[in-house]
Amino acid sequence: MRMPAKAVLLTATLCLSGVVAIPANAAAAASPESICGSGYARITGGTQPVKTSSGRKYGTVYLLYNRSNGYNCVVTIKSSFVGTRTPVSAELTIMAKPIKDTKQDPIVRREKGNFKSYAGPVKYWAQGRCVKFWGTIKPLGHDPAVASGGRQKWDNCG
Repeated sequence: MRMPAKAVLLTATLCLSGVVAIPANAAAAASPESICGSGYARITGGTQPVKTSSGRKYGTVYLLYNRSNGYNCVVTIKSSFVGTRTPVSAELTIMAKPIKDTKQDPIVRREKGNFKSYAGPVKYWAQGRCVKFWGTIKPLGHDPAVASGGRQKWDNCG
């Protein structure tokens, strides 16, 4: 039995719209562990919301650590505007010396750009050194509401 032309068109439209939605959903489902790679695990205090000053949450910034190689990893994952390229950043700051020496300039590693789902991974060796981490997400257009979050004090000195 032959399907009417409208039914064929509706079926094709539904199939195509499902195919288009899969990549955006798959990107949104990425975990910080899968982005950073094998051996990385979230650390205590390493999951922070990325919010505007009015409290709107646009995503989450994560700090992970790999005990086997001494590297930290930072990823900022969007929960708003997923699938649309918007300005996103992930930043890792490492104390230059293992001891809390404020006279040394810290090492800063950052990824920023227009991304559909996340910025990062930003990785750097920091065994025995203290770190800070930060992430930002900005919507497109004239909305000045930049969301930010992370930790701006030295910690995870291990």
